[in-house]
Amino acid sequence: MNLGRVHGTVVATIKSAGLEGVRFLIVQPLDKHQEPVGEPLVAADAVHMAGPGELVYFVASREAAEAMPERFVPVDHAIVGIVDEVHLVP
Repeated sequence: MNLGRVHGTVVATIKSAGLEGVRFLIVQPLDKHQEPVGEPLVAADAVHMAGPGELVYFVASREAAEAMPERFVPVDHAIVGIVDEVHLVP
């Protein structure tokens, strides 16, 4: 799993079968100190409640497709949780 912050939404007027009603969000991947890592990416919102500004965790590849209500849809990243707090262990 990866940590990220939602920065916005993506609007798609035409979607692949199985993705109707699924929201797509722009997520900036973060390291454990919540610093940006790499480029922003688009993730499907598997929790159906993530929004701009929220700290989330997301999965990639096959795990992303498995996280969706209809399995094996064509997604590369999926948000699977909203983070309440981060505690670093020294």
